[in-house]
Amino acid sequence: MAGIVIPLMSLMMRLRFHHPEKLPKSGAFVLAPNHYSEIDPLVVGVASWRLGRAPRYLAKASLFDVPVVGWFLRKSGQIPVERHGKQGSRSVRAAEELVRKGRMVVVYPEGSLTRDPDLWPMRGKTGAVRVALEQGIPVIPMAHWGTQALMPRYGKKIHPFPRKIIDIAIGDPVDLDAFRGRPLDRENLEAATDVVMADIARLVGGLRGETPPAERWDPRAHDQKETGRFEG
Repeated sequence: MAGIVIPLMSLMMRLRFHHPEKLPKSGAFVLAPNHYSEIDPLVVGVASWRLGRAPRYLAKASLFDVPVVGWFLRKSGQIPVERHGKQGSRSVRAAEELVRKGRMVVVYPEGSLTRDPDLWPMRGKTGAVRVALEQGIPVIPMAHWGTQALMPRYGKKIHPFPRKIIDIAIGDPVDLDAFRGRPLDRENLEAATDVVMADIARLVGGLRGETPPAERWDPRAHDQKETGRFEG
C-alpha cells in the first residue's frame, strides 16, 4: 500500500516536518492529529511512514464497504469503528490489541472533520484518551496545516498542482498523569480529552502563526450534527 500511496502523494505535496524526533521510534502509543480534510488520513499516513512508523487507524466502518478502498484498509490492519452500538467498544478492544503489540494507532480525537469555520480543532471525543489510559501508553499530539489547499473540507476534488507544502508538527507526550489511576468515567475522560485537544490546538497555532480560540467549537452548541457532512 505504501508503494502505491507514497509516490503518488509525493507528486502532490512536500512535507515539512517540525520536531520529527518527538515521534517515538518504538513502543505503543496513540497518535492524535487534527482533522479538517477528507485526505488527512493519507497525509498523516505518509508522514508517519517517513518517520519510521506504520500507521494503523480507527476508521469509520462505512469506509470498509467502499470497493478497493475497503480491501486496502482490511489488508493493512486498519480498525473499523461503528459510531453507534456495541460494535464501537469492540473496535476499541481491537485497537488495544495493536498497542499491546507495540504498534502505533492513529485516533482522530475530533471524531469527524472539524465544524469550526476557521478550521481550528473542535471539541474532542474520548476514544483516544480511553485507549491511552486503559493501556498506560502515551498520547502523542500531531498537527498539520496546508492540507486544505490539496483538498478543501468536504471537497470532492484533489488539487495536486502546483505541488503543495504541508507542515507537520509533532508534540511532546500529553501530560495525563493527573488522570491515571482515576475512574474512567465521563467526567474524567472528557477532562483528559480537553487536555489533549489543547495540546493539538497549540501545535496548529504554531504552524499557522496564530493563537487558537480560547474555547473550542462545540457542534452541540451550534445545533450541528456530530457526524456526517456539514456545510456552513
